[in-house]
Amino acid sequence: MPASPGQQLYPDRAACRFVVLRTTGQHEAVEPPPPAVVPVEDSAQSNYDSLEGINWVDYRDTGQGYPGHTDTVSSDGHGNHKENSPFLNNTDTAKRNDYYDRNLALFEEELDIRPKVSSLLSRLVSYTNITQGAKEHEEAESAEASRKKMPKSPSMGTLMGVYLPCLQNIFGVILFLRLTWMVGTAGILQSFFIVLMCCSCTLLTAISMSAIATNGVVPAGGSYFMISRSLGPEFGGAVGLCFYLGTTFAAAMYILGAIEILLKYIVPQAAVFHGGESALLNNMRVYGTIFLSLMALVVFVGVKYVNKFASLFLACVIISIVSIYAGAVKSIFDPPEFPICMLGNRTLVRDLFDICGKTVTVGNETMASQLWENFCSSGNMTTHQCDAFFAHNNVTEIRGIPGLASGIIRENMWSFYLQKGQILEKASLPSTDVHGSAENSHLYVSADIATSFTVLVGIFFPSVTGIMAGSNRSGDLKDAQKSIPVGTILAIITTSLVYLSSVVLFGACVEGAVLRDKFGDAVSKNLVVGILSWPSPWVIVIGSFFSTVGAGLQSLTGAPRLLQAIAKDNIIPFLRVFGHGKANGEPTWALLLTGLIAELGILIASLDMVAPILSMFFLMCYLFVNLACAVQTLLRTPNWRPRFKYYHWALSFLGMSMCLALMFISSWYYAIVAMVIAGMIYKYIEYQGAEKEWGDGIRGLSLSAARYALLRLEAGPPHTKNWRPQLLVLLKLDEDLHVKYPRLLTFASQLKAGKGLTIVGSVIQGNFLDNYGEAQAAEQAIKNMMEIEKVKGFCQVVIGAKVREGIAHLIQSCGLGGMKHNTVVMGWPYGWRQSEDPRAWKTFINTVRCTTAGHLALMVPKNVSFYPGNHERFSDGHIDVWWIVHDGGMLMLLPFLLKQHKVWRKCKMRIFTVAQMDDNSIQMKKDLATFLYQLRIEAEVEVVEMHNSDISAYTYERTLMMEQRSQMLRQMRLSSTERDREAQLVKDRNSVIRMGSLYSDEEEEVVEPVSEKIQMTWTKEKYDAERRNRNNAPENFRELIAIKPDQSNVRRMHTAVKLNEVIVNRSHDARLVLLNMPGPPRNSDGDENYMEFLEVLTEGLERVLLVRGGGREVITIYS
Repeated sequence: MPASPGQQLYPDRAACRFVVLRTTGQHEAVEPPPPAVVPVEDSAQSNYDSLEGINWVDYRDTGQGYPGHTDTVSSDGHGNHKENSPFLNNTDTAKRNDYYDRNLALFEEELDIRPKVSSLLSRLVSYTNITQGAKEHEEAESAEASRKKMPKSPSMGTLMGVYLPCLQNIFGVILFLRLTWMVGTAGILQSFFIVLMCCSCTLLTAISMSAIATNGVVPAGGSYFMISRSLGPEFGGAVGLCFYLGTTFAAAMYILGAIEILLKYIVPQAAVFHGGESALLNNMRVYGTIFLSLMALVVFVGVKYVNKFASLFLACVIISIVSIYAGAVKSIFDPPEFPICMLGNRTLVRDLFDICGKTVTVGNETMASQLWENFCSSGNMTTHQCDAFFAHNNVTEIRGIPGLASGIIRENMWSFYLQKGQILEKASLPSTDVHGSAENSHLYVSADIATSFTVLVGIFFPSVTGIMAGSNRSGDLKDAQKSIPVGTILAIITTSLVYLSSVVLFGACVEGAVLRDKFGDAVSKNLVVGILSWPSPWVIVIGSFFSTVGAGLQSLTGAPRLLQAIAKDNIIPFLRVFGHGKANGEPTWALLLTGLIAELGILIASLDMVAPILSMFFLMCYLFVNLACAVQTLLRTPNWRPRFKYYHWALSFLGMSMCLALMFISSWYYAIVAMVIAGMIYKYIEYQGAEKEWGDGIRGLSLSAARYALLRLEAGPPHTKNWRPQLLVLLKLDEDLHVKYPRLLTFASQLKAGKGLTIVGSVIQGNFLDNYGEAQAAEQAIKNMMEIEKVKGFCQVVIGAKVREGIAHLIQSCGLGGMKHNTVVMGWPYGWRQSEDPRAWKTFINTVRCTTAGHLALMVPKNVSFYPGNHERFSDGHIDVWWIVHDGGMLMLLPFLLKQHKVWRKCKMRIFTVAQMDDNSIQMKKDLATFLYQLRIEAEVEVVEMHNSDISAYTYERTLMMEQRSQMLRQMRLSSTERDREAQLVKDRNSVIRMGSLYSDEEEEVVEPVSEKIQMTWTKEKYDAERRNRNNAPENFRELIAIKPDQSNVRRMHTAVKLNEVIVNRSHDARLVLLNMPGPPRNSDGDENYMEFLEVLTEGLERVLLVRGGGREVITIYS
């Protein structure tokens, strides 16, 4: 469609515009139909899985579209695409192809994997995520019903979908059962601070959560999904399980709260056990187990019943809170009559007597009251048999609820912390301080636990949790990215205002002694918050009971689904079984585990003990939500584009700090236990769990840290103290792309012990376009072998026209910035003499030259197949170092690094150095011992004297054979048959020599064997010339025999032979021999001689490591 002048794109405008082209077969404007996509299976789609939560499908129509469908691409089943359009005659193939070519011909070959924009958009529009709630489970109650039902589009708004569920989850048992006690114990100021601190923590967490929740679609799993996709599977699994445990213990806490309300305030006579504190705990355990079983049964039978009653439970909460405010307002002009009885300044348990007085007048007679009889052993009105405190103090009656206008707020401002068993007192009342009898302590109201600021924080925090309820229901919301932030933050503000105002109202209306009375003993076993409410205490009692039961059911519903979401992600292997459930998706096994864990909480039997446990788990979860938001914000990852804009990394860090502080304030030992549990889960997932790539923030953090570290390393080469071999291991692969010498990797892992950089490289000969798949397969094979050999590092496979060029590229380009290799490890070209291929040893020498040119160290393990595996152990033996020339200290450093590994740990180190005739060998030995002492390396030192001896006939003969062979290989270009025959002549004359075959270098053309028959393409003259060349071959060979060896070669061979004799003599039983590797000749003509020298030097040794330094010092005596 042509753009109008006003729609032209100007380069100076800051806005971005996306232009979508729609192709039609006609020129006139056509109203676009609603999108319709019919997915069909196609293997080509498996590679495109880039959108989280969307399973990519083929976007081609099946051809059964509706008449208005104008631009879908379909397939005929043979990979040929065709366009379906109502404007074209479908039978007119020519016209259709012409139309197709005219519009999308440029892209037709890739439409399988790169769908049209229209198809993609229609797929995204029709995508709906799975809800956390029970909606899909309700619909799946019967398979038949689920087939009939069409999936409903999400329709819930902010109020019903987020605000009210959050209110229901946040308001809970603590508000009704413990808030009054907290205000009385901590005082209004400290209680206000506790509430403000906890609410601020959840508000900051909600801001971070809103940012994460609006950064894309949040499917099932709610908070777990957000954290795991933001921080990675390790953190996600650890925090997900912490959140699961918190939700499970919350169910136990709600059930314990419900039992407390039932047995204390509704039907006290239902108690099974009677007596002291232990009886109460046993009652909680018995009834708690029964309640838990019934609730689990309800959840198992059908979650739809829980959801149907959710609104009823919410109504109970709201009515209860309204009745508290109504009662507080009424107390201004008409405070309720709830008198409490005081003996001196001590509070008495009200239900143990009828009249608050020492005597009672019946008619004209004064008699002892029930109170007197409780404190005195006789009822004869004499005080000498009475409790001393009772005798010296008066009984008074004061108002339990003086009312909002009474000024009691001044007394309740300050804290009044108590020890366990301490009697509740009112300081303003007169009292004679006399020790009473311990037998009468049950007549006073006393503290059941020791209280402090930190204890109260731990008990109160669960009453502000539940802020995730909105994000858990994101699938039910019409506009989740708008509703979740608004609804959650409004719910937190509402609940915070209710809590803060309740703290002030309780402190301003209720007597301090009554506030500190946790179970309402002073007011005839009434719920303290209930006596304030209007019109009746039963409103609060019944309302709080039902809301607590409802909250417990919600927790028992949500926790198994959370565990199922974690199990289905398959990041924690031992949880897989909990991913299964009933046919309709109900998490049966997860529900069973949740019930068992909740039972542990119920066996604790004390609400005050369970609350800090779940505080820890929720605080841990909130901490990581804040961390996730902060990390994503600071990293500025491209995908971090939340619709909620009112967040900042500083707020997230503040929220995270508050969570951490609250954890240690409320209970430092629980905090440590929670962190240890999360840490253990993290490490378990890291080592045992399935690898997942979720584009998480921790991976982004790793990238940023790596980039920062690499830029720091760029400052300059590492100091000698920090130098360690960063290896480039060059591997050879066989025809099946298997590693030919895996012991090279074993040696690398023993040398590195998991430290520093290891790059494993290999070269595949060929063309990149043709051999890319082969390179991928080779890379995977190498990675598998690296895993088996426990080599931690990177793998790089290069495709090159020539192997030596590929190796040169690896040596030049591997690594990044300061993290580049400084040492090359490569295998010895075994059988280079007998090989049909000359390229093996030429490539080897070329690599040696490349490392020298690049100032890299080189290690060549010879006879590497005899090297020990990682599971072998040397219980004794020596690692011998033959230090012939100084090469930067590599020879000293390598045995030390090897001895760090368990394979070589028990081997001792010996260092041999060679002294010439004019050297002082005794002084050399002393100097070397001192040097090793300063290097802090323990080793035996030996100086081997090399006497100037005449060159032996053996050396001369060996050199002669080597030169004859080299000369022959340079001059002769013979067929395979004649090569073998003439090599045999040399072998007969010199029985020691083993002739290799003649071959050409890789750049040269290999001559094919010539058959005796005349080839069709040859002329008669060409054939005769070939015969003459063959007849001259024996004469050329006789010339070879007359060669005299070059003196420099004789000297080199003499050194090799003499050194070999000494080394074999001293180190024949060594576990490993390290010696300097001589450099290749500057003139490439002597390359083959160089190989011969190395062979002679290492003959008769089982394990040899040839070492060549990189031209810099790698070891220092300084600290």
